[in-house]
Amino acid sequence: MRHTKLSRPFESTTILALIVGLIGGMAVDRIAAAQLAPDGRVNLQLLTQANGIIDRFYVDRAAEKGPALTYGAISGMVDALGDTEHSRFLSPGMVQAMADMEKNQFEGIGAEVQEKDGHTVIVAPLDGSPAQRAGLKPGDIIVQVNGQVVDGQPLEQVVEKVSGPAGTPVTLTMLTPSTGQSREVMITREKFQMHNVTWGMVPGTKIAQLRIAGFERGVAAEVRNALMEIQKQQPSGIVLDLRNNPGGILDEAVDSASEFLKGGNVLLEKNAQGEQKPIPVKAGGQATEIPLVVLINEGTASGAEIVAGAIRDAHRGSLIGQTTFGTGTVLSEFKLADGSALLLAIEEWLTPSGDVIWHKGIAPNTALALPQGVQPVFPEAEYSMSPEKLQNSGDAQLLRALQLLG
Repeated sequence: MRHTKLSRPFESTTILALIVGLIGGMAVDRIAAAQLAPDGRVNLQLLTQANGIIDRFYVDRAAEKGPALTYGAISGMVDALGDTEHSRFLSPGMVQAMADMEKNQFEGIGAEVQEKDGHTVIVAPLDGSPAQRAGLKPGDIIVQVNGQVVDGQPLEQVVEKVSGPAGTPVTLTMLTPSTGQSREVMITREKFQMHNVTWGMVPGTKIAQLRIAGFERGVAAEVRNALMEIQKQQPSGIVLDLRNNPGGILDEAVDSASEFLKGGNVLLEKNAQGEQKPIPVKAGGQATEIPLVVLINEGTASGAEIVAGAIRDAHRGSLIGQTTFGTGTVLSEFKLADGSALLLAIEEWLTPSGDVIWHKGIAPNTALALPQGVQPVFPEAEYSMSPEKLQNSGDAQLLRALQLLG
């Protein structure tokens, strides 16, 4: 068994990646829940009996698929734990997708997804991905894939339908719950590599905007190098942009948060016995004094929530935007014989002051949503922007941060 702390709902929400499709998030299938024997163990005899009845009597012989039944039974057991949207079963394809994501390699539409209340929900489109360019947003629900209704289907089945090789199209029908409106989006799948750390001086200001899109391997070193370059510009402040950041590797999030903090803890880990273990700030941060504002939204998840919570609790900077996604468990991966795996929650994350992240999220100091139809402005887009164009961008969260730092 290999134990890996992942920080996405790759971390507590570990939402995989619509790599060869989507990023498979909480694979919570509701197909079958195994009955427990009186001593608490799974009643394997009962499972075998049920399988035999299906094999003998089920009328749709073409629909009878061994792997699907096996995976459905395992998923049902995980679902029966009640840890919805966190612990989950991963098919071999989803395990490979997660491994590719850790390498920062992507093929597909490029979006983080999660099963929530029976729906497949977009957690965040990846930076530079086809999904981002197509206008997919956090909270959008995938209702149909290529005209076929998928709402209510298990996450892994939806991921499989959206997945496909680079250069091939897929048509998604998306529902925006806040407006009740649906739209059809055609996306061409691509191979792409995400740039997790970007920065630039905001046009017309002495303020730097540092964007962290995810906490994959090596990101903390990139953050440190970016801050060293930013310091050369003698900025009057930094906007740390964590919007649509679904998380990543826990250690990378801890190291990145430490760049902005003088001391104390980044988070608390709570085990099944209720014992809390502090995870301290690492000394030597590059930006512990410069004025700081953090941008968050409903696509800010897992490791990104850890960073935001640590900065908030240390009173190091103000949080602007919307309440974050609400992921907060440490997941360990347990390999199964055929290449599939179980991701099980073994610990819970708390902010340094003891606040629960799981299902609640991190609330901003200043609540501010973007106007309908407005996309966040990230550093790569600002390179060609004039100060006037930025002011007219509609990115109210970024503009408010500039006001606070001005």
